[in-house]
Amino acid sequence: MGKRRKDYPLIEGLHITTLAAEGKAMGKVDNQVVFVPMTLPGDIVDVQIRKHHRRYMEGTVVRFIEKSPLRIEPFCQHFGTCGGCKWQNLPYDEQLKQKRQQVEDQLVRIGHLDIPEVRPCLGSARTREYRNKLEFTFADRRWLTYEEIAEGGDIASMPAVGFHIPGCFDKVLDIECCHLQIDLSNKIRLATKQYCIDHGYTFHNARAHEGLMRTMVVRTASTGEVMVIVVFNENDRARIDALMSYLRDEFKEITSLIYMVNDKWNDSLGDREPICFAGKDHIIEEMEGLRFKVGPKSFYQTNSEQAYELYKVARDFAEISEEDTLYDLYTGTGTIANFCARRARRVVGVEYVPEAIEDAVINSRLNNIDNTTFYAGDMKDVLSDEFIERNGHPDVVILDPPRAGVDERVLEVIKRAAPERMVYVSCNPSTQARDLAILSDMYEILAVQPVDMFPHTHHVENVVKLRKRA
Repeated sequence: MGKRRKDYPLIEGLHITTLAAEGKAMGKVDNQVVFVPMTLPGDIVDVQIRKHHRRYMEGTVVRFIEKSPLRIEPFCQHFGTCGGCKWQNLPYDEQLKQKRQQVEDQLVRIGHLDIPEVRPCLGSARTREYRNKLEFTFADRRWLTYEEIAEGGDIASMPAVGFHIPGCFDKVLDIECCHLQIDLSNKIRLATKQYCIDHGYTFHNARAHEGLMRTMVVRTASTGEVMVIVVFNENDRARIDALMSYLRDEFKEITSLIYMVNDKWNDSLGDREPICFAGKDHIIEEMEGLRFKVGPKSFYQTNSEQAYELYKVARDFAEISEEDTLYDLYTGTGTIANFCARRARRVVGVEYVPEAIEDAVINSRLNNIDNTTFYAGDMKDVLSDEFIERNGHPDVVILDPPRAGVDERVLEVIKRAAPERMVYVSCNPSTQARDLAILSDMYEILAVQPVDMFPHTHHVENVVKLRKRA
C-alpha cells in the first residue's frame, strides 16, 4: 500500500543541479531523483514531496535557502501560476544553451547516434510578443492562487478568460496581461470579457457543459492582418450577433471576424463550421515574397519570424537543385513545399488533414507555383512503393512530423525509395532520435541545428541533415 499524502516527507536543503523536462529541474537525495518545478540549477531549497514513484519523487518548494546565481526576475505577473513560459526566470542565453544540450542528450542517449557537434541553438529575435496565435478559454469561475484562497477570496462572482491550469480541464487562470502576443490581443480579450459581464452573458462550465461563452482565438499575421474567432456553446443568435457587432465596431484592426458554435462536450473544432461575420474568411502571411492563406482551421507555425529562419535551415540542408524531385512529408498547409518549390523540378506533399491540403493547393496557386502536387491521407496509408512509382523517385525528402514522430512503416518505405538526401525537422527530439536510429544503417547525420521557436519554454525545434551512406 502506497504512502498517504500526509506521510510524504519534507526534504530540507535539496541542491538543484539540472534542468529537466516540462520546465522542471531536479536534484538528488539518497540517489533518488527529485523533480521540482520553478527551480534552477544552483537553487538550494526545502521541498515538500507531493508524489512518490518507485524511481523518482515530485515536490514543490516551501522555502528557498539559497537562490541560483542564474536566476532573474520574471517579467510576467502570472509567472508560476500560468502553465506557460516556465523559463522566464532563466536568462535567454542560458535557455539556448539548455536547449542545445537537450537536443544533444536526446540524440546520443536515446538514439545512440553518431552525430557531429550540435550547433548553437538559433535564438528568436523576439522573445516577447512572438506568437501569432493564442487560444483563450472562458470559465464561470476563475482559478484562485493559494494566496487568494488563504485570504478568503469569493470565487462565485469571478469569471475568467485565460488559460487552463496545467493538467486541469475545468480550471482556468484569468489573464490580465499576456506577453506572448501583441497588446491588441490583450485589449480584445479584456474588452470581450467586460462586454459579456456587462450584458449578462454566461461563461462556460466544463463540468456541467453549460454557459454560452466557450473559447476565443486571436491570430495575427506579419502583414498586420488580425483574425478573431469566438466559439459559443449554443446558437443564441441574438447574443452572438450583438457581441460580434461590438467587436467589429470596437476593433477596426480586426480584418477577419469569425464565430463557431460548438455544443459538444469536447473542444475540438474540426467538424464545426466557421461563420465569417465580418471581413475576410482568412488572413495572409508573407515569407520571402511568398503569400500564405491562413484560415480559421489552418496550421501555421506560431512564431512567424522564427518559422522563416527554421525553413531557411531546412531548405539549405536539403541542397535542392533544379533537377530534383522533393517529397515534403507531413506538409501541413504546404509552407515548406511552396517555400522550396522554386528550387526544385517537382514537389510532392502529403498531409493527414484534408483542409490543410486544400490550403496548400491554394497557396501554390496564390504564388503562381505550378510544380507542386498535394495528397491528403494518413501517411502510412498514402506513402507506399506504388505511390512512389506513380509520383517519381524522390531525390530529397523533408520530414516534419507531429510530436509522435514518423511511423516505422513510413520510414521503411522511405528507405526502400533511398533518396540521396533527407532533412528531418522535429518539435520533439526524443521521437526524432528514435526515428533517426531506424534510419542510421542507411543514412549518416551531417549536421544538427536546434532552433528556438518558443522562448521561455523548454520546447525546442531541431533540424537534422542526412545523407545516404556510400
